[in-house]
Amino acid sequence: MKDDVGDGMPGDKNVAEYKVILRRVLDNRPSGTRLKLAAALGKNRSFISQITNPAYLVPIPAKHVAVIFEICHLSSAERSAFLDAYGRAHPGRLRAPHREARTRIISVTVPELGDDKKNRALEQLIADFAAQLTRFAESVG
Repeated sequence: MKDDVGDGMPGDKNVAEYKVILRRVLDNRPSGTRLKLAAALGKNRSFISQITNPAYLVPIPAKHVAVIFEICHLSSAERSAFLDAYGRAHPGRLRAPHREARTRIISVTVPELGDDKKNRALEQLIADFAAQLTRFAESVG
């Protein structure tokens, strides 16, 4: 029998469930949260769209869960619902679900470009560059 979501595999419904929870959380956060999450994960914004779209059944990697919790500020109810669905979809994958990823925030002053589209593009460039620097530092460290 085929599930309503996915190709009928047991975890599909639960993958979709935790993605719906994450999408709902992000929809209720400030507009820059998706960009901030993408930067923290070292990914581009399209990755955030994929991990919040229940139609894409590619799982969220377990290593990203703590960062998602930190950046998105899930309430305890949201966190619990997410972890329950994630655990059902991927039994045993989260060994330490409450381990918080350590991050630092560095502020950068940039000029106001007078255009929202240009400002967002500049922010994305900086976020992408920071993610690349982080991956480089992790690979040589």
